[in-house]
Amino acid sequence: MIGAIWVDEAVTLLRPDFHVLAIGAYGLRNGPSDERSRAWLAEAAATAARPDHEKILAWQDAYRAFGAKPQRTRPSVDALVRRMPPPEINLVVDAYNSVSIRHVLPVGGEDLAHYEGTARLVRASGDEPFDAVEKGETVIDHPEIGEVVWRDDRGVTCRRWNWRQCVRTRITESTVDALFLLERLAPMSLEELSAAEDELRGLLREITPSVRVESRLVGPA
Repeated sequence: MIGAIWVDEAVTLLRPDFHVLAIGAYGLRNGPSDERSRAWLAEAAATAARPDHEKILAWQDAYRAFGAKPQRTRPSVDALVRRMPPPEINLVVDAYNSVSIRHVLPVGGEDLAHYEGTARLVRASGDEPFDAVEKGETVIDHPEIGEVVWRDDRGVTCRRWNWRQCVRTRITESTVDALFLLERLAPMSLEELSAAEDELRGLLREITPSVRVESRLVGPA
């Protein structure tokens, strides 16, 4: 799964500085938020960046590059740092959200049991299905033409680069195998991206000491 992930050239042309660090974690024993994960979130929140941080501004510029309005549909880390205290979801989501806040880095998580085929970052044709929740009901939506999206063989898994994840592949308390996508733009260095990976690996091992983890950095060709 990790080895097959790719980023389309049309996305790289928008932001040649983009890299994604893909992490596969296998054999997780997830569960509800507890005192450990609340502490992770609280520690991250204590030093949370302001919305005008240079890393957040870089993501706002990336959104504008494909026609999105970042004040209306915010990059994930922008939305997260504006939502303090952070929401408690479950152990694994709390872990990657704390890493996202601490490093001012968009981090997404996917349940591989519900993933179909290869993860790839592309510009949408506009007819790909995206399952979302509106007013408590599941609806099928579609991205805009040219929108940057993560997708698999079945449809869009995350719209507007990292704005909103689909319902199908969300990480839940029953998730066993997961894919994490740590998305980097300048001015974040690749060294800091690696540090974020180490931190996430450590938290996953706190949740499940026996977890098996692999990673791969995907960047411009």
